[in-house]
Parts: sequence; C-alpha cells; structure tokens
Amino acid sequence: MDPSRISLRPFKLSDVDDFLKWASDDRVTRYLRWSSVNSREEALTYLEKVAIHHPWRRSICLDDHSIGYISISPESGDDRCRARLGYALAAEFWGQGIATIALKMAVSSVFKELAGLVRVHAVVEVENKGSQRVLEKTGFLKEGLLRKYGYCKGEIRDMIVFSFLSTDLVL
Repeated sequence: MDPSRISLRPFKLSDVDDFLKWASDDRVTRYLRWSSVNSREEALTYLEKVAIHHPWRRSICLDDHSIGYISISPESGDDRCRARLGYALAAEFWGQGIATIALKMAVSSVFKELAGLVRVHAVVEVENKGSQRVLEKTGFLKEGLLRKYGYCKGEIRDMIVFSFLSTDLVL
C-alpha cells in the first residue's frame, strides 16, 4: 500500500455514504462499544452528534474516502497526561498495513497537538488478535491482561492493555 494515499482528517457530513459502508459491517464493529449503523439517517446522526464534535476523532482515508476511524480521548484534570485510543478499519482493507500506517500518523500527531500528553493506551479484547498485531507493529507495548475489564455487547470481557509513550516516538 502506498502510504501517500492514506490520510487522517476530521469527519465531514459528506462522508456519510463511505462511513455507512464500513460502519454497517458487523465484522468491523464486532469489538467496538457501538453497534453497526443500519441506515443513512443513523450514519448522519452519528457523524453530526458524535464524530464531528469529538475532540480527536479522525477519519482514516484512502484517496480521501473514509475507510475507518481513529479516536484518541484525552483524560481531564490530573489525568490529562493520558488518553485512550480506539480505531476501526473497513474489513476489505484488513491485512494491508493501512491501520498500522494510520496509527503511526495519529500517535505522531496527537503528542504534538495535545499539550501535556505523555501516554496513549488501548484496551483490546483477548480474542482480537488482529488489533493486537496492529498495535505491536505501531510500536505499542503490551502491558498485561485486565481480567473481566471491558463491557462490550452484553458481556464483561478480558482485555489486554497496550501503551505508547511520548518518549517512544522515533524522530
């Protein structure tokens, strides 16, 4: 995959049809806290009310078409030194290195954009081996197992926590 074709940018309402393609796929949303989007109207509402107004949610774009997202949610107060990462990519683009490239771009940007941020962490379900590989290829360190940690789609599940520190950036 040519990395120059991949970009990160804020979501726009005009992304609705591209967003609906991947956000309606149960394979993509399987490990996300939100369920698949089922209609164009629901997709528009999500973009308008959630994605566009999020402090750091970016569309992963291939040739400026939305094929996924990265969300980095900074904590507040004394915990503003850390942020939580979430992401998803359209199933048709799995295994091509796109998520790894996009995450490297995001991590590099977010440490510059968010003053005082020193840690980005992700919690991934034990069964989600693909996401674990992407995080490791991006440079995240596997820290450990969190037993019965995350509630997703009606179940409390075991999760693995990964972290990336500002000092991990390769300049």
